[in-house]
Amino acid sequence: MAILEKVEGEIKEALKNKQKQRLEALRSIKTALWKAKTEKGANQQLSEEKEVQVLQKQLKQRKESAEVYEQQNRSDLAEAERNEAEVINEFLPEPISDEELTSIIQGIIEETGASSMKDMGKVMGIANRQLAGKAEGKVIADKVKSMLSGGE
Repeated sequence: MAILEKVEGEIKEALKNKQKQRLEALRSIKTALWKAKTEKGANQQLSEEKEVQVLQKQLKQRKESAEVYEQQNRSDLAEAERNEAEVINEFLPEPISDEELTSIIQGIIEETGASSMKDMGKVMGIANRQLAGKAEGKVIADKVKSMLSGGE
């Protein structure tokens, strides 16, 4: 079942159970997915990979907003952003473990023959495609840097 369909089902549940904050978060997810589905040049059916990308972008925005609100001593708004992030997380696939990430990146490094930081772009291109939805880009980049610079 597509993420959008799951979200729509959860919206119905949140309405029945009168869960206002959850409902707001679910509606924002639905809106983001619909925008991605209807934007110019987009296929009318979103692939699950594209849905995951949209949700990851939403999650990143929520985390960044929560940090900004914390810095401005607006813990009420930061808490609301964190709550939305939790709801978004429910629809994302489980992130892979550090060991799995290391193993996959090691395989990519061996496959591409990468040996130094000059080869990072080559490794990152493949890693981002293979690990889409399973790990954040920053986490992937940090791991690749560490492995190519001899950290592991």
